[in-house]
Parts: sequence; C-alpha cells; structure tokens
Amino acid sequence: MNKSNCLVIGAGLLGRTLSLALAHQGHRVSLYEATGSDIPNAAAPVAAAMLAPLAESAITELNVVRMGQYSLERWPQILEFLRQPVFFQRQGTLIVWHPADAGEAQRFASLLEKNQAMLPSLPAPKRLTGAEISELEPSLSKRFERGLYLPQEGQLDNRELLKAMEEALSSLQSQGILQTYWSSPQDPQELIAKAALGNLKPAHFHAKANTWVIDCRGMGAKKEWTRLRGVRGEVVRVHAPEVTLSRPTRLIHPRYPIYIAPKEKGIFVIGATEIESEDLSPSSVRSTLELLSAAYSVHPGFAEARVLEMNTQLRPTLPDNLPSIEIPQPNFMRINGLYRHGFMITPLMVDCALEWIESQHTGLAQQVGLQIRVNS
Repeated sequence: MNKSNCLVIGAGLLGRTLSLALAHQGHRVSLYEATGSDIPNAAAPVAAAMLAPLAESAITELNVVRMGQYSLERWPQILEFLRQPVFFQRQGTLIVWHPADAGEAQRFASLLEKNQAMLPSLPAPKRLTGAEISELEPSLSKRFERGLYLPQEGQLDNRELLKAMEEALSSLQSQGILQTYWSSPQDPQELIAKAALGNLKPAHFHAKANTWVIDCRGMGAKKEWTRLRGVRGEVVRVHAPEVTLSRPTRLIHPRYPIYIAPKEKGIFVIGATEIESEDLSPSSVRSTLELLSAAYSVHPGFAEARVLEMNTQLRPTLPDNLPSIEIPQPNFMRINGLYRHGFMITPLMVDCALEWIESQHTGLAQQVGLQIRVNS
C-alpha cells in the first residue's frame, strides 16, 4: 500500500480521530485548526457523547443506526491507542416516563422494537416494571411504574477524549509523523493549489507521495458547502453528588425528550433541545427551565445540583440529516453532516475515509449504507 501525505483541515472530533488513524497507518499528516486546541466553536466539547444506536433509531435512518452499531465496537480499539484514560462504559440506556406520557412511551417502545427487528444484530429492548427499574437504578426506586432498557449502549467522556487525543497528536509530532498547526485557518482550494505546485512540502512528508486535502471543518465549511446548515442544541452541565445514576437515562415527554448522561465525579450532562436555528446566543430561560425541571422530575437530587455550564452549539447538518463523504475533485475529500450523531458514528466515517484514501474502495461504506459521492 502506498503511503500518502494528508492535509487535514479542522481539529474537532472528526479531524483528530482521522489524523490519528492516518498516522497510525503510516501516512504523514498535517492537521490545521482555525482556533486553539480548546476548539471553542466546535460541537464536540459540548456534546453528551452518548453511543446509542437503537435509541437514536427513533429519529434517524437505519443506515445511521448501522454506523452507530459499527462505531460502538470500534471505540474501545481507538481508546487503546491513547495514553491518557478516557471514561467509557456500555451499561445500556434506561428510558422512563411519567404516567401521563404512557401513550407516547408505548409508541416509542413499539418503534424501537420494530427497528430492532429490522436490525436483529442489535440487542433487543427490554420492557421494565417498576421493580425492575429499581433493580437497575436503585436511586429511581418507586419513582416510575414502567421503563425500557436498551442493553449494551454506551457513552464516553467527550472532554477527556479530546484531551487524550490532543496528547496523542503531540506525541506523534515529537516522533516526526504528524504536525499540528493551531490558530491556522486554511482554505481547502488554496491548499490544493499549493500542493499541486509543490509549494507545500512539510519536512515530515514523504518526498514523492500522493497528497490529499481532507476538509473536516463542520460548520466552518459552510461557505464552500452551501447545503450545510446548523441545528442549535442547548446543554446544561451540572455537579450533582446526591444523584447516583449509572447509565444514560432518557425521559419521554411529548415536547422535550430529555437525556441525562452521567459522567465521573458527580458530573451530569443534560440536554434535549433541537432548534432549526443558527443562533449561537446563550440558552433561553425557557429551555433551561425545561431541562432542569425535567431532570428534577427524574431524580429529586438534582434540586441541589450546582450548574457548572449552560452551553449552546450548532450541529453541522445536511438537508437529508445524513452524514456525507464527498470527493469533489481528485485528492480532495470533505466529510460533514454528522448532525447529532458525531460521537456515535465518527469511527465509521473515519474508517470509510481511510479505506478510500488507501485503496479507493467502498466496501465498508456499502456495508453500512453510506454513499461516497465522487465527482469526476
């Protein structure tokens, strides 16, 4: 296999994961990020980082569920390459509801059961009694009469992951394999032109190797990828040491189906809102009240929680709400549109991109139903 030189633009979750994968395969990588290593304008530091393909099947296509199923198995392998520990668990997803919302819950449960029947490799959802909920999550004892359990779904700590990846990038840089350029905005076409003229040959690049430009900028690519839009999400991060939940918990509600993702040391990420807007102003009072009151209705310990952050960010989304890999011209790839499924499907997107760069094959993409669009 011939090794390539790769210029990756955008050091969010996708750009970091792809750069590390390329470097581990022997390619030489330059990674460019318009901001600092904290990537303040990216969705990745704000997300809850739940890896829940069956739960997400309620609002997305089955090919995205397949991508999530593949990626859930790949995440532990990716984490093994990182020297810093990253919180990761696969204790499933718990879904609960109040009696007034039993009808909506029945519809939701039936939908998940139908989707699992179409993808039988996914673990089947299990309907729970109140006693079974108490056994699974003792702190919710006698609070809910019915529930739903989705086995083996997972989550990780997004901020620990981004930091561990930053350390791995630095380590590869010291080995002369990869170079990271923070606060270095780049235009893809300018990089392509420089590479074609031989004016862009970092010292660590292979002397005569093929050079790829790969755009992973998310919302930063909107100027060039005009079909891209942002979908606003609002998330609250709290410290609630009195709350003990051992797995992500979702509360069904007809207007705001909330999720509560427990991290380590009493930290919880609470979210639900999805607004068709590119407004990045602070969270609204209404959204904040709804999120926190819903969390309190799940567990009264949230009443004494301390609000650490209230964040707003945009999810990069294409018109069909599906992820895309495009090759608009030779040796130029752009990956975008991961929408609300960034952490859930990134390993799959990276592996498909890697397969194309190394062999121009689409076997994995075809397996999960991801079309790689090539403009000749």
